[in-house]
Amino acid sequence: MEGILGRKLGMTQIFTADGATVPVTVVEAGPCVVVALRTVEKDGYDADQIGLVEAKPPRKVTKPMQG
Repeated sequence: MEGILGRKLGMTQIFTADGATVPVTVVEAGPCVVVALRTVEKDGYDADQIGLVEAKPPRKVTKPMQG
């Protein structure tokens, strides 16, 4: 797999050695998990589905999820 999966946090700028400004995007690369595996036998092609995990605030977690 090539690439990066993340969440855009915003834009900023950096300065080069000669003083020119360059716009950059700030990306938070988070923990990724495999959500699904597609196989040739079952689906007709090979693929991995990947999801970005974001933790829920503690007040949003149900008691069964807490353990």
